Amino acid sequence: MATLRGPEGCPWDREQTTESLKPYLLEEVYEVLEAIDANDPNSLKEELGDLLLQILFHSQIASENGAFSYQDVKKTLGEKLIRRHPHVFQKDKGQNATTSQEVLQQWEELKQQEKAQQQETPSVLGTIPKTSPALQRALQVQKRTSRVGFDWKTIEPVIEKFKEELDELYVATTSASDGSNMNQNSLTPSSNASAIEAELGDVLFSLVNVSRFLKINPEEALRKSTNKFIARFQYVESQATEQGKHVKDFPPEKLDEWWEAAKRQEVPLLPGETSTHKPNS
Repeated sequence: MATLRGPEGCPWDREQTTESLKPYLLEEVYEVLEAIDANDPNSLKEELGDLLLQILFHSQIASENGAFSYQDVKKTLGEKLIRRHPHVFQKDKGQNATTSQEVLQQWEELKQQEKAQQQETPSVLGTIPKTSPALQRALQVQKRTSRVGFDWKTIEPVIEKFKEELDELYVATTSASDGSNMNQNSLTPSSNASAIEAELGDVLFSLVNVSRFLKINPEEALRKSTNKFIARFQYVESQATEQGKHVKDFPPEKLDEWWEAAKRQEVPLLPGETSTHKPNS
C-alpha cells in the first residue's frame, strides 16, 4: 500500500483520502455480508481481502499524516481484546465470567470504565455510530440499555408495546385521512405527516425490540425478506416478458397467480441456510 501511494505508485490510490474512501469501505462490508448469505467460502475469502484492503488503505493514510500505523491498529486491538476478556487472560485474579450474558455485561462495564476516563458524563449509548443503518442502530441501543438492567424481563410486554404502537399509528393515519379507505393519495400535504412519521418510527423501534427478544437480527431478517421479494418479482417479470409484455400490462389477478407460482417454486431452506434463489420459469 505504501508503494501504491508512493511517488511511482498509482495516481488513483495517491489521490484518495479517508473521506473519499468511505463509500468503498461501506460497499466492501455489504459484499462480505452477501458472500456470507450465499454460503460461498471462496467469495467470502475474496471479499474479506477487499475489506482488509480498506483497513490497510486507511492505516497507510494515517501513517503518512503521522497519526498511527497499521501496526498500531493491530497492537491496539490486541490490547483491547486482552483487557476486555479478563475471564480468559486473568483467571489467576479471580475473573470467572462463565456465560455469554455475563461476558457481555462485563464487556460493557469495562468499556464504560475506559470511556469514563475520556468523557465527563459517559453514556452507555455514547459510542453507537449515528451513521449506522437505522434498524441496526436501534438494536444496538436496546442491547446496550438491556445490559445495564433497563429492560423487560419477558417478551409478553414487549409484544403488547408493539401492538400499542401499531394502534397509535392506525389512529394517526385514519385521523389524517377523510375516513375512507386510505391509499397513497389519501394523505394530503396538510395532513399531520410529522405525527404519522413519529408513530411509524415508534412501531419500527418496538418491532426491533420484539426481534431482539426473539434473538433475530432485524437488519438480517429484512435483508433476507427483501432478497426473497426480489426473487419472486423477477419471476413475475420473466413471465410477462415471455408473453412479450410488461408487468403493468397484466391485471392484478394474473400477477398474483404468478407470484404464488414463484412461492411454490422456492427451494426449502435447511436450518441456518440463506438463499436468494430465483425460481425457474
